[in-house]
Amino acid sequence: MRTTATMQTSGVQTSTVQTLSWLTGLAAGASLALLTVLGLFVTRPDEVQGEAVRLLYVHPATAWVAYMAFAVTSLAGLLWLWPRTRKPLWDRIAGASASIGVVFTGLTLVLGSLWGRATWGFWWVWDARGTSTLLLFLLYAGVVALRYVPATRDARARRTAIGALIAFIDVPLVHFSVKWWKTLHQEASVLQPSGVQIHGLQLFTMLFSFVAFSLVYAWLMIQRTRLARWEDELEAGGLDAAIVARQSEGSQHLIGATS
Repeated sequence: MRTTATMQTSGVQTSTVQTLSWLTGLAAGASLALLTVLGLFVTRPDEVQGEAVRLLYVHPATAWVAYMAFAVTSLAGLLWLWPRTRKPLWDRIAGASASIGVVFTGLTLVLGSLWGRATWGFWWVWDARGTSTLLLFLLYAGVVALRYVPATRDARARRTAIGALIAFIDVPLVHFSVKWWKTLHQEASVLQPSGVQIHGLQLFTMLFSFVAFSLVYAWLMIQRTRLARWEDELEAGGLDAAIVARQSEGSQHLIGATS
């Protein structure tokens, strides 16, 4: 009876996750399509930056997703480290969000280089914002790499959580680098004491890009967390099979010795 009830509960949960995944994917796809139309065909070139302004409809949003992903990784890591809230789910979320954050940090670096080439005439400048972002990419790439070093699941989860918390120190450094150090990178265009530096349809498109890419992050998180759960189940199944095989070998040796 317990097995049947467990299977039914698991089936309901799987169906719910699949429905959520489908709805989130649909919303993310529709948002990206609308963002593409707005960014490429509806908004006008900027008076100063020209066509390069269109990169600002994706570049800040990818950086935002990277920040959010690493914040989720750190929070999930804390929840796993705290004994009262320790669950395998938090480790899966931490690992999934870290890998997604690395991808979006890489996109941020690429898009920033494209924008820099069009605006400054250089693909890369070792200024405070670019250098700290590259460091952030390397730090979390290291965190993700640690998950693939052979170890027990608890050891893997522990080093992921600790590594993510240490690496997260670089996030505020990246964000405030344009204020704390002399840098070529422009300061915030939306939230400034002197007022909003971007207006109208350009402002709407930029803000909408944050929504669109956040939905993409949510959809990727669902997929990556599901994959992590399947990997854990496969690993557990493989361990159980190895134990059964070893017990069988031991039984055969014992029978051979007694006979």
